[in-house]
Amino acid sequence: MDYAELTKAFGAFFAIMNPFVNLPMFLALTADFTVTQQRELAAKVALFSAAMCVVILFAGQQIIDFFGISVDQFRIAGGVVLAHIAWTMLNGNSVSSHHGTEKEQDHMQELSGLAFYPITFPMIVGPGTIATLIIYTGHAKGFEDLIAIGGIVGGILAMLFVVFFFAAFFGKALSDTMRVIMSRLMGMILLAIAVEMIMVGTKAVLPGLA
Repeated sequence: MDYAELTKAFGAFFAIMNPFVNLPMFLALTADFTVTQQRELAAKVALFSAAMCVVILFAGQQIIDFFGISVDQFRIAGGVVLAHIAWTMLNGNSVSSHHGTEKEQDHMQELSGLAFYPITFPMIVGPGTIATLIIYTGHAKGFEDLIAIGGIVGGILAMLFVVFFFAAFFGKALSDTMRVIMSRLMGMILLAIAVEMIMVGTKAVLPGLA
């Protein structure tokens, strides 16, 4: 996997899993927590997210093969999912597939597994993250490419852990305007990547269009 592909992969994963975009939701869910509890939760979220990503990284291809789906077909579907998420980010709305529906959000504090649901899934490792992981691993040319993709995701998860670990500090330092600007920028980048995924997948599935 060349440098250009790795850069695109980083852009896609960072746009979806952006720690600063997810920070307001984390702060809202932990509003009544102490700093110690927030940091314990941050560690659990990072651990659960890493575990989910590792499973998808090495078993994602086998999962779609089991259902008889090709990587290019999944690329189109994944591109559509990412485009929906990106469009929602550009319009300043919350993404229900990643942040839960309004009904789910009303009961979040009652759930015992807060670290896993809804923070790890679907906030961090949601449909967009899963689709992007499967797409990139599906076109990996060897074990080194898988390690490279894993390294990118691992780096983003490390950033996410730091941001959540120091959530109280970043919550005060990051203004609402900065959050809006970052969300819009990440939405535009993600939309561009989604369009490319759909185009490449469509050309592979329907070679007559090329």
